[in-house]
Amino acid sequence: MEKENLVEELKALIVKNLKLEDVLPGDIDPAAPLFGSGLGLDSIDALELVVGLEKTYGIRIPDEDVGKEAFASVNALTDYILRNKK
Repeated sequence: MEKENLVEELKALIVKNLKLEDVLPGDIDPAAPLFGSGLGLDSIDALELVVGLEKTYGIRIPDEDVGKEAFASVNALTDYILRNKK
């Protein structure tokens, strides 16, 4: 899977799974933080994303430290999936 395609796929998955009504996938900067000042996601969003990503890509987010690294941005999440996809 090409990185660019996965970035676009992840942006669409984030919008769909989290029901971000005022956000389009194209609005998401892949380098911007997903939490806090970036996209503004919270811990509930993180749980929903983990479940969706585990189902869709067969990856595991084993603990909070790995989650913080993987969810730093769409680009970080893309790299994590490419390294850990089954």
